[in-house]
Amino acid sequence: MKKTTESDSDYDGLEEMSVTDILKNINKEDKTVAVSVEKQIPDIERLVEAIIPKMKNGGRLFYVGAGTSGRLGIVDASECPPTFGVDHGLVIGIIAGGDKAIREAVEFAEDNSDLGWEDLESYKINTNDVVIGIAASGTTPYVVGALKECQKRDIATSCIVCNDDSPVSKVSDFPIQIVVGPEFVTGSTRMKSGTAQKLVLNMISTSVMIGLGKVKGNKMVDMQLSNNKLVDRGVKIIMKELGIDYETANRLLEKYGSVRNTLDQYNE
Repeated sequence: MKKTTESDSDYDGLEEMSVTDILKNINKEDKTVAVSVEKQIPDIERLVEAIIPKMKNGGRLFYVGAGTSGRLGIVDASECPPTFGVDHGLVIGIIAGGDKAIREAVEFAEDNSDLGWEDLESYKINTNDVVIGIAASGTTPYVVGALKECQKRDIATSCIVCNDDSPVSKVSDFPIQIVVGPEFVTGSTRMKSGTAQKLVLNMISTSVMIGLGKVKGNKMVDMQLSNNKLVDRGVKIIMKELGIDYETANRLLEKYGSVRNTLDQYNE
């Protein structure tokens, strides 16, 4: 396979560029990422339509990755409970090397093709679940091994990779291949590749949560009211939905404990 993620940058002499030129050229490259993602919307759609019924049947969504890719999965998974009010065990991010690897590199953790499946097994994974491997190169042994074992057990698999025809894609039922081309700094896949993966993860988790009924209109009615900003947002949602003033909306929210409960109680 050709690794475009490792191809030489289209730019050279970076250390001789002015700061302005560095920033403009990075931005120029970043502008191409959304276009690359757009081309894969049909593949993303097929994945989302497979995830929703499984989650309605008690399934979970797993992200498995290493390095930047693993961290992106953990970020997306960790934001689902506060944003959509779901349990922490519904969307789960797993990174090669464990929690320590979130903050610092764990040497060679991604090179073990058995550890990914072992990590998934600790969650008692089953056929209701869906596993998405995240790997810019599409070659990470930790991810390949995990998805291969999932397929042996009829557990649905997908991937978000940035090279065509990769080993990870070959063990994915729903491969998503976002080819963004050479990075500004050769091989630095935390840049365009990471941005592409983040965009796709946003699309997957948001559309799945909408499909699960976690959004009303365009509002996060199940969000956790874990700080003053979110309480204020919740009050304003209630104000708009019910056509009442701020103080009344605040009292109702305090009484019923959540935006959804407040709206449900009022509309009964």
